[in-house]
Amino acid sequence: MNRRALFFAVFLVCAVGLVASTWLANRMQAITEGVEALPPRSFEALTAVFVGTGGSHENHRRGGPAVAVGLGADVVLLDAGRGVAEGLRSARIPVSQPRAVYLTSLLPENNVGLDDLLLTGWLAPRDEPLRVVGPPGTAALVDGILAAHRRGIEAEGEAFGLPAAGATITAVELGAEATYREGELVVRGVPLPGGPAPAAAWRIEAAGRSVVGGGAAWGADALVELARDASLLVHEGFFAESVELAIQAGAVNPERLRRESSWRTPIPEAANRAARARAHNLAFVRLRPPPLFAFQVSRAAGDAYQGEIFVPGDGDEITP
Repeated sequence: MNRRALFFAVFLVCAVGLVASTWLANRMQAITEGVEALPPRSFEALTAVFVGTGGSHENHRRGGPAVAVGLGADVVLLDAGRGVAEGLRSARIPVSQPRAVYLTSLLPENNVGLDDLLLTGWLAPRDEPLRVVGPPGTAALVDGILAAHRRGIEAEGEAFGLPAAGATITAVELGAEATYREGELVVRGVPLPGGPAPAAAWRIEAAGRSVVGGGAAWGADALVELARDASLLVHEGFFAESVELAIQAGAVNPERLRRESSWRTPIPEAANRAARARAHNLAFVRLRPPPLFAFQVSRAAGDAYQGEIFVPGDGDEITP
């Protein structure tokens, strides 16, 4: 083999080795990022992190409803829908960091991730009970979750030496307007009356800013009063225009789509609520059906609301 061929062979081997080692390093980094312990995240200003922006229907691009609101190391969650643990990791928030979960209603979409949040956070480990605050019926929901996992909790706790308190939930039911303190965060809740299921809206305040979440189709006056001059209102939105297009395109079970609309807030109505409350910003989540483009939501909202409108995706953050 002449020198030129030998040089080329050595160069080729080195190049292949470099590519392979780079691929392995990147692969190892990706795997490590998925399992490494996260330090508590700290927020310089009151920030809303949209952990999950979907609703009751599965959507591989949007997890179940969950919004983390934080200042400094103090974080609370509005709802805990499916995929909440993975959503928190994607947002670089340890699953054990949220101090409490505030439920806007007991509809399954809002709480099917509670057991995941509880037990995955316990492995972190969380060494104190998870607090869950919600409408009447929250205590029964929590009792059911703990009963369903009791044997598994006992087995893992003994095998891994985990703190027993971290696998429990403290349930608080909101019967009337009430205020709670979570470190630097002040959380005020009001019931939303008049609907087919108990619901609540929550206002999280700190450092002169506020985030309000609720958005059931009922209890509009109570929500508007709570959201007065809020920095950010997070609200659901029913995209009626998409529903009609889906029906015209031959959607399966169009009657069910129309029935569902009575449980949801049309986008123009949500915008009207934001205008009445003089909320500075409005973010739409749980959009059903999801529009193709964000500008469709702004167009559907009409001219009543003059603030900025956001259509966040999972992992997006707003510091209002």
